[in-house]
Amino acid sequence: MSIKDEIKELEEAISELKTFSAKKNIDFSAQITELEKKLEDKYKDFEENEMDAWNRIQISRNSQRPYTLDYINELTQDFVELHGDRLSKDDHAIIGGLATIDGYKIMVIGHQKGRDIDTNLYRNFGMASPEGYRKALRLMRMAERFKLPILTLIDTAGAYPGIEAEEKGQGEAIAKNLAEMFGLRVPIVSVVIGEGGSGGALGIGVADSILMLENSVYSVISPEGCASILFNDSTKAPEAARSLKMDAISLKSLGIIDEIIKEPLGGAHRNLEEMAQNLKAAVVEEFKRIDKYSLRELLKKRYEKYRKIGDFFEE
Repeated sequence: MSIKDEIKELEEAISELKTFSAKKNIDFSAQITELEKKLEDKYKDFEENEMDAWNRIQISRNSQRPYTLDYINELTQDFVELHGDRLSKDDHAIIGGLATIDGYKIMVIGHQKGRDIDTNLYRNFGMASPEGYRKALRLMRMAERFKLPILTLIDTAGAYPGIEAEEKGQGEAIAKNLAEMFGLRVPIVSVVIGEGGSGGALGIGVADSILMLENSVYSVISPEGCASILFNDSTKAPEAARSLKMDAISLKSLGIIDEIIKEPLGGAHRNLEEMAQNLKAAVVEEFKRIDKYSLRELLKKRYEKYRKIGDFFEE
């Protein structure tokens, strides 16, 4: 039995024991604590011996992983959601609004997925349409007008690829966001909290500082899509994942991202409170660092940051 199978077996045993304990009103706290200790040891063993890019992708897609609204609700008490792109409609796959984090008044924008069929249909599985990117740009312009820093939380498999989205200018909407974000006259911090897929992620991802959660991924294409194109075989996705260098460690070594945010053992979904505090500390630290720059320095450093991406030397 693999370590992953042992972890799954222990998690199921703990869940069943907790349910039985509550139902029968019997105290099994000692047994539950013992099983949880074994589970922690198995997670440590897994991270040391079996963790690779493909396994991180599976964690990034975990349906219990915290989403944008989870972090907003955990970190702010004054979030005011703003709706609509003022052209067509409100896209529920992108949410945004005004909030305060540790004294910083900010504009926060992010992808939002659902946890069941109904909420995923409502959120379109976190895949934004042109209306979503236009809403995001409207909020970014508002933030610039009121001199508010911008925080974007990236978590999408990609932009919505439907015919209707293409007819309404999906490519143009994303391209316009990319162009305008380069010139926004306020600090921008982006955090990849789950999947960062293709142009759907980049549409809100041009920033002065790009952070990634430890088990998040960021890539131009999904490993399944890459395997289908290169190998004509989507089952070779694990091999494609290793080649794509889409995990946080690889991307930091390549200079694509700036920092990696530590996750609780086993993934962000195992301890939302701890993960939210780690996220807040990293984001506030980046805002404090960026605040030291004049507007001219800010725009110059943003330009230089992206000009350097793709430059490398081989010995």
